[in-house]
Amino acid sequence: MRAWLMDDYEDVENLRLGEVPDPQPGPAQVVMRVKFAALNPADAFLARKMYPANPSLPHILGRDGVGEVEAVGPGVENVHVGETVGILRCEVGVEQWGTLAEKVVVPAKSVTRTPTGWSDEEMAGAPLVFLTAWQALTQWADPPAPPSAKSVLLVTGASGGVGVASVLLGKSMNLTVVALSRSAKKRAKLQKLGADFVFDPMDGNLVKSVTAALNPRMVDLAVDNVGGALLPQVVALLGYGGRISVVGRSGGMVPKFNTATLFFHRNRIGGVSVGDYTAPEAHEAWEQIVGRLDAMGQRPQVDTIVPFEEVKTGFDRLAKGPMGKVLVQVAD
Repeated sequence: MRAWLMDDYEDVENLRLGEVPDPQPGPAQVVMRVKFAALNPADAFLARKMYPANPSLPHILGRDGVGEVEAVGPGVENVHVGETVGILRCEVGVEQWGTLAEKVVVPAKSVTRTPTGWSDEEMAGAPLVFLTAWQALTQWADPPAPPSAKSVLLVTGASGGVGVASVLLGKSMNLTVVALSRSAKKRAKLQKLGADFVFDPMDGNLVKSVTAALNPRMVDLAVDNVGGALLPQVVALLGYGGRISVVGRSGGMVPKFNTATLFFHRNRIGGVSVGDYTAPEAHEAWEQIVGRLDAMGQRPQVDTIVPFEEVKTGFDRLAKGPMGKVLVQVAD
């Protein structure tokens, strides 16, 4: 089969299109013929050795995808040859070969059928970002649960995959959603998706502008995909007991951070790791996600679809900031 091979940890620019033997399913595994794969920032981080995984080389990136089950291994009873399935969070694309290939081996417990009414494209890029957003939104309760209705949610990097998922899920939870994006066009799109307020994070008066719009409320929960110099401003917008779920760091390292800014409002910052989900937990969360999107009449957003031969172009688009997901069409 053809596959995009990662021979080193020097970045996605060094990926090469080559051929490797077709995979065979082991016990409790299925082989999926990939139709669409999706690109995620974590793929690029792994290719630069900036991710806590150390797969043997050559490696194949790609954590999301949809396709047809071609073969099943011993002991597989709930998945059948010929079914179209997608992949929920597992080691595919992390420690195991991923979806930037014509075929991929997936644990049978980590595949799920495409929801009724969804296209293959919508399914291909949804699981990782929506599961991540779900964890970011629900992790502050024990057991995990959505924030209280009418709480204020701030989403940085709101036009990216996790950002769009956070906006949509936030609205499904009856939250007041504040979305940040540098692009006026994307801010308009975020409003159409339900964001109550949209702002340019480069606004020199960002804290004052958001505070005035929310007055007398402040932010209860922030989903931060950016980090960098924006993080102190996010902290400044938090109300008493406000929390930040840290998902990404597209803005780089935080240059200056005064921990005293957390003191008197008893603010908290916590990381998100969707890899902590067990397969049953991922399925349970996914059912909640699909149900909420269906109830709203919303679907995952696709920005761009590139041909299999142009994976590097897809990563370029991802680095520039898409409105939703970047997909790779592996097969017709």
